[in-house]
Amino acid sequence: MLNQFSRTQLLLGKNAMDKLAASRVAVFGIGGVGGYTVEALARSGVGALDLVDDDKVCLTNINRQIYATHKTIGQYKVDVAEERIHEINPNAVVNTHKTFYTPETEEKFDLSQFDYVVDAIDTVTGKIALVMNAQAVGTPIICSMGAGNKMDPTAFEVADIYKTSVCPLAKVMRHELKRRGIKKLKVVYSKEPPITPADDMTISCRANCVCPPDTKRKCTQRRQIPGSNAFVPSVVGLIIAGEVVKDLINYGEK
Repeated sequence: MLNQFSRTQLLLGKNAMDKLAASRVAVFGIGGVGGYTVEALARSGVGALDLVDDDKVCLTNINRQIYATHKTIGQYKVDVAEERIHEINPNAVVNTHKTFYTPETEEKFDLSQFDYVVDAIDTVTGKIALVMNAQAVGTPIICSMGAGNKMDPTAFEVADIYKTSVCPLAKVMRHELKRRGIKKLKVVYSKEPPITPADDMTISCRANCVCPPDTKRKCTQRRQIPGSNAFVPSVVGLIIAGEVVKDLINYGEK
């Protein structure tokens, strides 16, 4: 019988689609990268998605985030994503968590209940905590490295964290994870040297913050406001989603 996933089933087969429908994936960070990951997972037939983000849609998100439009400004990103997922797959189970993953909030999450975890958050402390906790309970995890200040979407690749180079965020993660005894970690990263964004205070969020009034993490609190575009974060998010889908169905394994 035809359904919204029939074209995918032509490639993967019914058993794989059944496995995806029975899978539960948690995506931490529903921004430029995580939003596209969620979108692709929903369109691939993943049956249950947990969305974790405390942020609301801001005007400056519209250039790169799939759930950001003038209509959704001021709404929680996880709420906008949940509505869209149900428009794609009414049978999907969506759990939203309006919180930011940090060492202080990690106890709210039992990562063993997920079949896969996606790290698309933008702080090193949060990433490390998520990796440590996922690996402690044996839940597969994939992490996004730096996608800001980049212009070449073709430069991204999937690799183990210890085989990465150039990317400043990956360098920090390699050092910190090695100290903690982590032996391997699947990541998506780029060897493209990051571009230094223009120092133009007339269009800087730091000087002209337009975040919704009750946003918890204002631009003015960030160390740097990175530049971004529509075509780099989206590609990273889609690469991550592809890896998750293939791993969930053991694609390519005999």
